[in-house]
Amino acid sequence: MPEAEQAQQPLKLLRTSESESLKKIRHTTSHIMAMAVQKLFPQAQVTIGPWTENGFYYDFDSPDSFTEKDLKKIRKEMIKIINRKLPVVREEVSREEAKRRIEDLGEPYKLEILDSINEPITIYHLGEQWWDLCAGPHVESTADINPKAIALESVAGAYWRGDETKAQLQRIYGTAWETPEQLEEHQRRKAEALKRDHRKLGKELGLFIFADPVGPGLPLWTPKGTILRSQLEDFLKQEQIKRGYLPVVTPHLAKIDLFKISGHWQNYKEDMFPMMAEDATAAEAEQGFVLKPMNCPFHIQIYKSELRSYKELPMRLAEFGTVYRYEQSGELGGLTRVRGFTVDDSHLFVTPEQLDDEFLKVVDLILSVFKSLQLTKFKARLSFRDPESDKYIGSDLAWDKAENAIRRAVEKMGMNYFEALGEAAFYGPKLDFIFEDALGREWQLGTVQVDYNLPERFELEYVAEDGSRQRPIMIHRAPFGSLERLIGILIEEYAGDFPLWLAPVQVRLLPVRDAHFDYVREVAAKMREVGIRAEADTSGERLGKMIRNAEKQKIPVMSVVGDQEVSDNTLSIRTRASGELGAIAVSEVMTKLTEAISAHTNF
Repeated sequence: MPEAEQAQQPLKLLRTSESESLKKIRHTTSHIMAMAVQKLFPQAQVTIGPWTENGFYYDFDSPDSFTEKDLKKIRKEMIKIINRKLPVVREEVSREEAKRRIEDLGEPYKLEILDSINEPITIYHLGEQWWDLCAGPHVESTADINPKAIALESVAGAYWRGDETKAQLQRIYGTAWETPEQLEEHQRRKAEALKRDHRKLGKELGLFIFADPVGPGLPLWTPKGTILRSQLEDFLKQEQIKRGYLPVVTPHLAKIDLFKISGHWQNYKEDMFPMMAEDATAAEAEQGFVLKPMNCPFHIQIYKSELRSYKELPMRLAEFGTVYRYEQSGELGGLTRVRGFTVDDSHLFVTPEQLDDEFLKVVDLILSVFKSLQLTKFKARLSFRDPESDKYIGSDLAWDKAENAIRRAVEKMGMNYFEALGEAAFYGPKLDFIFEDALGREWQLGTVQVDYNLPERFELEYVAEDGSRQRPIMIHRAPFGSLERLIGILIEEYAGDFPLWLAPVQVRLLPVRDAHFDYVREVAAKMREVGIRAEADTSGERLGKMIRNAEKQKIPVMSVVGDQEVSDNTLSIRTRASGELGAIAVSEVMTKLTEAISAHTNF
């Protein structure tokens, strides 16, 4: 590769989980930061300080409120510590000895942490001045940290143990890299991410809002945002109808008994909204209703409403069903982490002989969806159970069958995949699609699950060809995953510049003078009649401002209309994708637009 071309290649930034070296650097740098904080703010008590995929954080209980100015002071102190070349020493101690030392320090949070960790109890020292409980790993000396490759990024609030009823702490986020060049690339990507932030662009483009009287994590969709949602829903609904899916609609809440049978109440209760009961007696007896966290038990009831024949299978029930999860307020984040979201859910009821073929068809649908959305960089994660965990329901045999079915499918399709133990749902393994966006961040989108357990728990049956009663197998699938999360990711991936077929407003006509208003209104009306989302700007603003407004709103196609266009019944077309296209007859513009929208291509 030529040198000039090499220079243009962006640096590959590994995540902490991908690099043992970064794990050691970030673990150690978090300790250096905590030591610096306690040097500058002696009353600050430390709690936890783990690495994250792109850096680290530490939570502090301090009477002082940390400011951006304080972060600069803390970083300077960190550099002093690094330059002292302090050895990082691991020491293994008994639980009693660790407790004695912590009590001597007067650190109550460390005592709680000590109670929750298993042997061996290890302490890491920075020289002889500072130490903390930690499992490691760490570098051998602070001299192994490059002071030009670290940065403190922000301060945020956090609750101890993530519990809103416990002490509110201050969390300092930082990052650390092997080289200054990596830090610079990380900061460039962060700056770009701020520009693309879907919360910022969503407000600028008028797509959605959050309102305090409604509550956190509950988005409200504006007309433009609703159009965007509807386009995505209609697109997938049409694809599903072509593939034999049957639409259903189910309620937003149900009796607790339904979720006891499914196992959600026993295994997922902390993520569900509290029970709604008529009185204290009913509440004590757990007789009440809950908002649904999943759609699957409802679809099961539809399947179970009558005895099915093998001739009816596979049965593919599909719904855009809104579910509710009681996420902690500190974990909410725009559209990517909400409390009420819509899942493009479907549940397939299949015979054992149909399982592999139906699973492959589901994967093919998901890949088709990604292609239409121009999402090209993704890999498959086989989310299997952790054999050491007791959180899963069902027999080992059922789990082995389900996991083998998923493995067969990805191997047959030659997909790039990796296995992740412990990522399965409590009732079955999953094939998750992990998408990498323009900034190198990873998001889980589509998912497919093979489930032998819920058919067993709900005693589902079908009449086989020989007249016997048999259990169907369930496939749970959601190509989009959460519609809210998908839209948040798409806003950032496209930087708000949606493809023509998805854009809430596809065409804007800009009249040079008031005399051209009637023409642009008439043309916009004709376009809307054939399904083109067009609008005429009759605000009376100067032409330059109308153009800037259209560009700010990222309208895919705009047309400046003057005397010549009115006289010739044409439109002077300018597109975001191809630039100036010149004057084109109105009828030809409409034909080309409808063709491009239908084909999911640019004009």
